[in-house]
Amino acid sequence: MNSLFNFDSLTPDLMWYALESIGIRAESGFLALNSYENRVYQFIDEEKKRYVVKFYRPQRWNELQIQEEHDFTLSLLDHEIPIAPPVVINGKTLHQHKGYLFTLFESVGGRQFEVDNYNQLEMVGRFLGRIHKVSQGQPAFQHRPTMGLDEYLYQSRDLLQKSEFIPAHIEKAFFHDMQALITAIEQQWQADYTPIRLHGDCHPGNILWRDGPMFVDLDDARNGPAVQDLWMLLSGDRQEKLLQLDIVLEGYQEFCDFDSNQLKLIEPLRGLRLIHYMSWLAKRWQDPAFPVAFPWFNDAKYWEGQVLAIKEQLSALQEPALSLTPNW
Repeated sequence: MNSLFNFDSLTPDLMWYALESIGIRAESGFLALNSYENRVYQFIDEEKKRYVVKFYRPQRWNELQIQEEHDFTLSLLDHEIPIAPPVVINGKTLHQHKGYLFTLFESVGGRQFEVDNYNQLEMVGRFLGRIHKVSQGQPAFQHRPTMGLDEYLYQSRDLLQKSEFIPAHIEKAFFHDMQALITAIEQQWQADYTPIRLHGDCHPGNILWRDGPMFVDLDDARNGPAVQDLWMLLSGDRQEKLLQLDIVLEGYQEFCDFDSNQLKLIEPLRGLRLIHYMSWLAKRWQDPAFPVAFPWFNDAKYWEGQVLAIKEQLSALQEPALSLTPNW
């Protein structure tokens, strides 16, 4: 098996010795948390403190890219933004053992963020504004990538074309419609924005709720348009999205200006995510965890549904972009 997908040697004993190498002695077993890209486990140490350890997927990010994410997270913490930071041990946040890079976090609990709770949504908007205000005061990431069509569209299309997942009876229609979607995104993609450091994957599942929001998992942090960290909070029909957008930006703009021209990128970004997600699953299919977690991916019904999803996204791209209400 390609080492890109190989976590076979990541045994409980290896994890125990990895933690011991940084002065942490696990007393409980390792409880696997919901993560597929990396391997993430919760445990209790000898002082009865609860931690989470993340072992990074080999060959995905290099040390400089991971460290850049850690430094950004710590800078947000310095600005009193509620975020789950890596633990600093002996002046380091990134450690290595037997070829694996790993990081320790204090375990943070919380309830699920309620997207339909407008008070919570506005507070999330405020903190996203604060995060982006910090980002604007820093240079763009030097080692992490910038969102663009090559990684999300062209590489994804090429990978899917080389794969054997798409059933023969819909293959022609699938790639015809995918190319139409790519062309529509190309026509609407705007690169005339200033890229900033982003959370990158700010969907509701990466926001816990306690007395307020707690942002977790910056593993996909990269440069890009500010709206990338906002659009995944919007759902429902057009009127619902407009209301949610107003609420998010009401909080956001208390701390950070927002370029309303970026609203034109929402549907192109949704299209990028649609195509990239399919290719991500195809790319990771050799990892034994993926067929278990996503058994439907290798089923004809899934791909028939994706043809419909692509058509629906094409239709969404033909509609007028969301716009702010006149009082903005």
